[in-house]
Amino acid sequence: MSDDAVQHAIRELVIANRILAREDVIDDFGHVSLRHPTDPGRYFLSRSRSPVAVTADDIMEFTLDGTPLEQRGRRMYAERAIHGAIYMARPDVTSVVHHHARAVLPFTVAKLELKPVFHMGSVMGATVPLWDSQDEFGDTNMLVDNMPSGHSLARALGQNATVLLARHGACNVGRSLRAAVFTAVYTKENAEMLLASLPHAPLSYLTPGEIAKTSEMLLSDMPLARAWDYYLARAGFSGL
Repeated sequence: MSDDAVQHAIRELVIANRILAREDVIDDFGHVSLRHPTDPGRYFLSRSRSPVAVTADDIMEFTLDGTPLEQRGRRMYAERAIHGAIYMARPDVTSVVHHHARAVLPFTVAKLELKPVFHMGSVMGATVPLWDSQDEFGDTNMLVDNMPSGHSLARALGQNATVLLARHGACNVGRSLRAAVFTAVYTKENAEMLLASLPHAPLSYLTPGEIAKTSEMLLSDMPLARAWDYYLARAGFSGL
């Protein structure tokens, strides 16, 4: 059963990489991880490769401090500290997505708050904190490539579903892989709608109560299964 669970997790993670690429959330960079289904002290993440090309052979297993169990000469993502630090801080999180979705980037450089403006956007949460590496680390290469910066980012995320990285990108988390993918997609969609609506301000945002009730509904099993089927078909996995 354990081997079956691991193989299923790897297969789902490969598909998630392809979906996020197809939905223009993850580009040639960015990455998505999945906590090990039977060992919460480990997680799966691809070797350093563009997500659109990830296969099962690329998936590597790591301890939460980013140490690979079997590297076999494979290059690794420098920013795997993002994933391990969040898994350490958030036992409820099963999947982490780090991306540079173009519609989200303006909210990492402008004094503009990213908030839900339509019902599907509720899944990114009522609060979207902004983490700035300058605050603790000064000038860096802007990658979260060590555990101290990973822990700092995880603290900024707190109990939220989304965190922005100043002048860099964003992270989304979920209690399942499908929830994390869904949240990342609709964070991007909400950002697009918000930017398109700004010329017509003042804007109407979701209330805290609407965000709580709507996100709970959308992240339940039926909507996630329906969305996953849609994403599968668009990514070329129809019928799986």
